[in-house]
Amino acid sequence: MAGWHALGEATRAERPRVPFAVGGRVVGSVDRSHLPALRRFDDVLSVGDRVELHAADRVAAFAQLNAALRAQGLIVAWRDETYPVPDPESLEALATFERASSRFWGTLTFGAHATGYVADAAGRPRALWIAQRSFTKATDPGLFDNLIGGGVQHGQTPAETLVREGFEEAGLAPAQLAHARPGSVLRLARDIPEGFQHEWLYSYDVALPEGTAPQNQDGEVAGFSLLPVADALALAAGAKMTVDAALVTLDFALRHHLLDDPALVQGVQALRAHHP
Repeated sequence: MAGWHALGEATRAERPRVPFAVGGRVVGSVDRSHLPALRRFDDVLSVGDRVELHAADRVAAFAQLNAALRAQGLIVAWRDETYPVPDPESLEALATFERASSRFWGTLTFGAHATGYVADAAGRPRALWIAQRSFTKATDPGLFDNLIGGGVQHGQTPAETLVREGFEEAGLAPAQLAHARPGSVLRLARDIPEGFQHEWLYSYDVALPEGTAPQNQDGEVAGFSLLPVADALALAAGAKMTVDAALVTLDFALRHHLLDDPALVQGVQALRAHHP
């Protein structure tokens, strides 16, 4: 377990990118190789040392741009979900657009993930509920995941997303999540096949009683396994778990004193946000 695959992936950025601005504020970044394609939209974009959107109606401009980029195969895994385009400094939403396009533009997104666990008589986690993603998912098919994990849509908070995804992914009622405990907020900035993931992961701890088994409702989970802590952490150490889920799991392990590897402590602390 010395490799900690997810730590290396959390900040892996190899493709050159240029800043992307909206309303004079830098909100993301664009792969330099996509600049020729973006120069065709000079009615709403200026392209130089940075790319900037100039449009009175930003939502309409993004809709036009993203539809064209999708047709060219530059935006993939379309979701028909609305995400905000936040200023990373103030978190003010400057526009909204299709979820899948956030990776193309490198804009900040938010996720809500919950580590589900069963405690022993002393209250110490003894086993973790691990999901396996559906093999037909557009991203990371078949990889292992947290009990709950999902993107925060426009107009929702991470806590509200946790409740929504808790039912869709694990069949848990709001009352079963009422005592979810907020954990760390982890920051990712990394190249991924769809573009660039700049995301804050809001983590939660969910204790489930013995005999409570999650049941997927939306077809996005192939199944759940209740694994002894050591087996779950072995998955989180390698490449068979999504990077997001592995980081949340490893952070959980550190907060609950299940691991004490100095390299892991240093790596996870570097990813923790200073403010939620």
